[in-house]
Amino acid sequence: MHGPASSGWLLVALCAVTGAYCLARMRSGAAEQRGAAGGEALMGFGMAAMAVPTAVFTPPAWTWPVYAVVFGAAGVHALWAARAGAHHLHHLVGAVAMTYMSVVMAGSPGHGHGQGVPLLTGALLLYFAGYVLLTGVRLVPVAAVAGGGGPAGWGDRPELARACRLSMGIAMVAMLLAL
Repeated sequence: MHGPASSGWLLVALCAVTGAYCLARMRSGAAEQRGAAGGEALMGFGMAAMAVPTAVFTPPAWTWPVYAVVFGAAGVHALWAARAGAHHLHHLVGAVAMTYMSVVMAGSPGHGHGQGVPLLTGALLLYFAGYVLLTGVRLVPVAAVAGGGGPAGWGDRPELARACRLSMGIAMVAMLLAL
C-alpha cells in the first residue's frame, strides 16, 4: 500500500498481531469459532503482507496476482460458508476487498490510481466504516462469558474476538484510503 512508512509499519504490526491472535482462536473448543478464526487469520496476515511500505520492500510483479487468487479463493469459500451464517458474508466482502486491492496494485505497483475514489473503493469504504462503527458499539456492552464453570480460554473470549474484528476493519479502512 502507499503512504508514509511509519503508518505502514503500524498497520503491518496491527494486522500481524491480529492474525496471530486469530491463529490462537483456532484452538477454541467451539467449531464455529475455529472456522471464523481461520478466515480472519488469513485476512490479518494477508493485510499485513500487503501493508508493508513500498519504500522498504517493493514486491515482485507476480505477488499481486497471487494475492488476488488467494483472496478470490477465500471469497469463494466464504460464499459457500455463507449458507450457514451471516458472518461469512462479511468474510466475503473482506475477501472481495482484498482481491480488488490486489488487482488495483497489480495494475499500478509504483503509485496509486490517482483518479479520485472509484465507485467500488467508495462502496467498500462505506461498508467497512459502517462495520467499524457497528462493531465498536457492540464491543462496549460485552458481558462475561457464561460458561459451565472455569474461566474462558484465550480463544473463547467474545470481547477479544470482537476487538480483533474491529482492528481488522479499521485496518481495511486505512488500506482502502491508501489505495
